[in-house]
Amino acid sequence: MRMYDIIEKKKNKLSLTKEEIAFFVKGYVSNEIPDYQISSLLMAIVLNGMDDIEVTNLTLAMANSGDKLKLDFNAVDKHSTGGVGDKTTLIITPIVACLDCKVAKMSGKGLGYTGGTIDKLESIPNFKVQLSDEEFINQINDINVSIISQTKNIAPADKKIYALRDVTATVESIPLIASSIMSKKIASGAKNLVLDIKVGSGAFMKNINDATKLGQTMVNIGKNASINTVAILTNMNEPLGNSIGNNLEVLEAIKVLKGNGPKDITDISIELASYMVSITNKITYEEAKTKVMEVLNNGQALNRFYELIKYQGGDISKLIHNSKYEYKVYAKECGYITKMDTAKIGKISSMLGAGRIKKDDLIDYNAGIVLNKKINDYINKNDLLATLYTNKELNLSNEYLSSLEISDKPIENKLILGVIK
Repeated sequence: MRMYDIIEKKKNKLSLTKEEIAFFVKGYVSNEIPDYQISSLLMAIVLNGMDDIEVTNLTLAMANSGDKLKLDFNAVDKHSTGGVGDKTTLIITPIVACLDCKVAKMSGKGLGYTGGTIDKLESIPNFKVQLSDEEFINQINDINVSIISQTKNIAPADKKIYALRDVTATVESIPLIASSIMSKKIASGAKNLVLDIKVGSGAFMKNINDATKLGQTMVNIGKNASINTVAILTNMNEPLGNSIGNNLEVLEAIKVLKGNGPKDITDISIELASYMVSITNKITYEEAKTKVMEVLNNGQALNRFYELIKYQGGDISKLIHNSKYEYKVYAKECGYITKMDTAKIGKISSMLGAGRIKKDDLIDYNAGIVLNKKINDYINKNDLLATLYTNKELNLSNEYLSSLEISDKPIENKLILGVIK
């Protein structure tokens, strides 16, 4: 078998066999196939696509390229395609852990303007994000939940291929995006998976059609890999919740678990948690939602979150938000906020210190933004729109103002845009 023939076959819009896909994945991981040939193949995939069988075979080949976590229990996982202010993992994992669901969660750090769950957890003093497999599994058996950083050997083919895509203009491909995400999920061992597909100005998928295609592709992969998979399409045309930035988002997650958090982050957390409980325990969505609301309202979920932090060495009593500078952003006109450039707001947060531009950049856990007004809120001149927190002498108030559009009428603004099963 020759890599040249595989490239030519895909160039001519033909389907690759399982053996051909396994050949190039294995060859690339072992450094037997050079970057330039894989780059050529990736571009052919971007231009000509892959069918469902090809995508499944690519996903499985990448999942099998390294270590696989073997779980002897029926675990559930959740994945978000990335957004601004998305702290749902911190909220939903303790909720579902109270409802006979075991959550084996491997999360990543943030890069660019999308925050990472691990960064948020590391803003909690002494919280350990790295556990041995034995510690990870023992904790799940004890309290039904653990959240750790991804191990180095999970889907190494994906790491190599993604790094190449990043520098060869081959990131924007639904087959490649879907196989990248799902290979890591399959290798992580969970048999139940809920996908949160973000749609809008702060998401990778800017429109509902592309998001639907991505969601359907990943659900199909899940089914072909014997994983119960549901995809929820959610609105990312504005930041989720009122807080952006690492310890700010942990504090907001606690507010939600106490029952007094922002409505949008509360509602989407309930939606995701209900589907996780439904597919894991094989009950209806309505039955699951009733149970979710019960543990959220009676304080069980909040206590489980504190238990999770304690098990992994964290000290929540020492989590204090404190930054040197606070910059207030005030309205300069009246009307309804009808558009937020969510990506730009996320980038502003990163510039304040809350995110990374390069993967080895240090993060300021106290940097971020608290939003006072969001889409469809009516504002008067001089109303407080947001507060920017940073340890840098850097006032980005005008940049924040330029991310908003003000109109004389509100707009339709749905939170849940679709469900794919």
